[in-house]
Amino acid sequence: MWKPTREQIAAAQDAPVPDVIAEDLDVLFCGINPGLYSGAVGHHFARPGNRLWKALHASGFTDRVLGPFEEKRLLNYGLGITNFVNRATATMAGVRGEELTRGAVALERKVKRYQPRFLAILGLTSYRTAFARRSAVVGLQDHTIADTKVWLLPNPSGLNAHYQVPDLARVFGELRRAAEQA
Repeated sequence: MWKPTREQIAAAQDAPVPDVIAEDLDVLFCGINPGLYSGAVGHHFARPGNRLWKALHASGFTDRVLGPFEEKRLLNYGLGITNFVNRATATMAGVRGEELTRGAVALERKVKRYQPRFLAILGLTSYRTAFARRSAVVGLQDHTIADTKVWLLPNPSGLNAHYQVPDLARVFGELRRAAEQA
């Protein structure tokens, strides 16, 4: 696995990371935007310490802990990844509210095109802002995009101290069980 230098990470500002997506997925996960580390290596949730990969395994979505350089293997599990905003920033603070709103419009088009059974938004604040749903909480939402159900999950970033891996595994597991029943 290649590890970027500090200079390469800093130079990744605004770098895009390609979607991992296909038609008819069980779950399409949507992050806020790539971090600088992800922008530098070109893979989603790549910063060491990001807990997405552990949460996917611990919740039963994958049979082992995958890594960001294996992200395309998610398609074999019926999973994909996209972002509201496809440009790398140091923190979520680098993403403006209007970018999230525009990102929600683009995300709706993407969901209508690929038709996943569930869209899982990774981040309460980003969902609340992007879709103007200020009181949304973790779990199944009352809003759909075409036939796709929307599920809200906490951001798996290590910066999110409210949810540790066991907590993430529990809420990701609720989505996995719902997807299996769908």
